[in-house]
Amino acid sequence: MKALRCAAALGAVVLLAACGNDGGGGANGRQAVDGKTFTMAVAGDPGNLDPHFTSLSVTGQVDRFLYDSLLGFAPDGKTLPGLAEKWESTSTTATFTLRKGITCADGTPLTAATVAKNISFVGDPKNSSTRISLYVPAGAKATADEAAGTVSVTSPSPDAFLERNLGGLPIVCEKGLADRTKLKQASEGTGMYTVTEAVPDDHYTLTRRKGYAWGPGDFKADTVGLPEKVVIRVITNETTAANLVLSGEVNVARFTGPDSQRLQGDQFLKRDVLAPTGEIWFNQKAGLPTADLAVRKALIQSADLNQMQQVFTSGRGTAATGLVAPAMTPCKGDTVAGTLPAFDAAGGKTALAATGAVGKKLVVAWGGTGNPGAQAAAELLQQQWQAAGMQIELKSVTTTQVGQIAAGQLAWDVAMFPIGVTLPSQLVPFLSGPTPPNGANFAAFDNKQYAAAVAEAQKMTGESGCPKWAEAEKAVVANLDLVPFANSNAPSIGNGAEFNLSEGDVDPSSIRMLG
Repeated sequence: MKALRCAAALGAVVLLAACGNDGGGGANGRQAVDGKTFTMAVAGDPGNLDPHFTSLSVTGQVDRFLYDSLLGFAPDGKTLPGLAEKWESTSTTATFTLRKGITCADGTPLTAATVAKNISFVGDPKNSSTRISLYVPAGAKATADEAAGTVSVTSPSPDAFLERNLGGLPIVCEKGLADRTKLKQASEGTGMYTVTEAVPDDHYTLTRRKGYAWGPGDFKADTVGLPEKVVIRVITNETTAANLVLSGEVNVARFTGPDSQRLQGDQFLKRDVLAPTGEIWFNQKAGLPTADLAVRKALIQSADLNQMQQVFTSGRGTAATGLVAPAMTPCKGDTVAGTLPAFDAAGGKTALAATGAVGKKLVVAWGGTGNPGAQAAAELLQQQWQAAGMQIELKSVTTTQVGQIAAGQLAWDVAMFPIGVTLPSQLVPFLSGPTPPNGANFAAFDNKQYAAAVAEAQKMTGESGCPKWAEAEKAVVANLDLVPFANSNAPSIGNGAEFNLSEGDVDPSSIRMLG
C-alpha cells in the first residue's frame, strides 16, 4: 500500500508503510549545516523506480525524493499544499489548482495537462498500474484547464477519501509518460532530487536540484541543512544497519528488531511507526487447499497467535487491532478482538482431518528482509501446522519476490508479510476486485460481505463512513482471508540529521543535516 498515505503496499515490505510520529531524542545542541550528504539505509532493493508500477514500500520511500504529489501530508496526517495550492472535492469529483512556477527535472514547466494525464493513466485499467484503486479509482478521468491551472477529476464510483488518495499520487513529468523505460533506474519528476547513480542491491545516489523552490506546506528552498546529496544504501541486516547508524556512517534506518535498543541517547532522533506488521494471507485461488474456509478455520485454530505475536515482534509488540495503521487511520477501534477462532490445537487437528486436507503441502512465503523475528515466527507456524497434519514448506522471500507475489508471478499458499496503509479505502484493491495482472487482488479474495460494506462506506465522506469500514474489516477477519496477529513499532532512528515522517516515510523536505 498512501501510502500512504504511507505508500501503499505490503507493509514494511510492500508500499504503504503505516505510521506515526514521536519525539524522543534530538540534535543535542548541534546546528543545521549546508553542503552535506544524507545517507539512508533500506532493507531491500527498490527495483523498478516507476512510481506507477510498484507496490514496494522501499520504492515508495525512494520515490518521495524524486516525485512530488498534489498534496503533502504533515506528521499528524493533516493535508498540506503540495503541487496544488488549493483543492476541493466530493466523493466522486475533485478539483486541484496548481501552484505556479513548478518545473520538471529537465527544466520544462509542469502543466495541468501533464497532471491530468497521470491521473487518467493510472485510472485506466488497461494500463495495469499498481496504483489503480489505491490512489485513483478505476475508470476515473481527469481534464485540465491550462489557463486556470486546474485539474478536475471525475470518478465513476464513490471514494470516501478521494481528495487524499488523488493527492498522494506521485506525478510523473511528460518525458517519463512518453517513455516509461526512463523511469526504471532514473527519474522524470518534479521532486527535490534526481537519480545520478543506480547500483541495484547496493546503493542509489540522488542529487539535489538547484532550481527546486517548492515543497509541501511552507517549504523554503533556502532552509539551512537541506542535504545536497542523498545516498540510499541497501542493507538487509538490521545489526549492520544499527552499527552504521551508531557510527554516523548512516543517518537514518528503520528497525523492527532489538537492535534499535542500542541506539539510545540524545545524539539519536527517533520517530515511531506503529503498524500492523504481523499478518497471515491465505491464497484463495481455485483448487488450493486454502480456498476452503473450513481449512482456513482449522489452520488458525491450530495456531497460537499470541505466541506468534511474541516471537514475531521479539516480545515488544501488541495484539493487532485492525488492518490499518492505528496512528493514522481516521477510523479508530478494534476489529480483531473476538473475531478470530480461539487457539485449540486438538480441536484444530480434528477439524482439519474433517476437511480431507491432512497431508497436503502448503507453501508458506514469509518476508525474509528486515524483521529478525519473522523467521522464528514462520518456523513456529510450520511446527504448529505440521502437528495438525499438514506438510509445510517455508519459503523466505526477498523484497523483490514479495513484489512478484503481489503481481501474481510466484506460487504460494500462505503468505506472512503485512500490507501497510493509512486509510481503509486503500485496502480495497488488495482485498477485492480483479486479480493480477488486471488488478491488485493477489490472494483472489471474493468476500461478498466485505464488498457490500465497502460499497456503502465509499458513499460516505471521511469519518462518517467509519462504522461501515469497521464492518468491512471484520468481514475480512471473520472469513479468515487476512489474519492480523501483531502490531509493532518499527521506529526510524537517525544520527547526524533531523527529520520528520510523512505517512510513514522520511519526508525529504524535513531533513536537516547537523554539524
